[in-house]
Amino acid sequence: MTFETEQDLKREHKAITTFVNTFGGSFQKLDPYDIDYKVFDKAGKLIAYAEVKGRIRTMHNAYPLPVAARKAVKLVDKRLNPVMIWSCEDGIIYGKIDKLKGEIKWGGRPPRDNSSNDDELMIYYDKQKALKYVRFV
Repeated sequence: MTFETEQDLKREHKAITTFVNTFGGSFQKLDPYDIDYKVFDKAGKLIAYAEVKGRIRTMHNAYPLPVAARKAVKLVDKRLNPVMIWSCEDGIIYGKIDKLKGEIKWGGRPPRDNSSNDDELMIYYDKQKALKYVRFV
């Protein structure tokens, strides 16, 4: 089951658009139960897969950057330049997930309602050289 709101999808679209505009590429949304996007270069050649996570904070205050371990595994399983993108209020933070170092622990977001338990195995990334930043224009 997916819990993305219309606002989440707009934030995600803004982030992937900002990412591919940095090199003149394009993207294609994948199935809701897959990772988020295929990424193409200027010539239309598939060059990467990307997962976008919303981070409702500024880039400066976004750390540690969270992602569910199951999403990270699914992204890496694609085997072609797996890129994690965190969409912050003022821009994106991104990096190739196979170059990042994080801490794995049990966590997650606060429950969405009284009947759900949203805790799961999470990866938290602190600031590091492998992460890049692009401000929204």
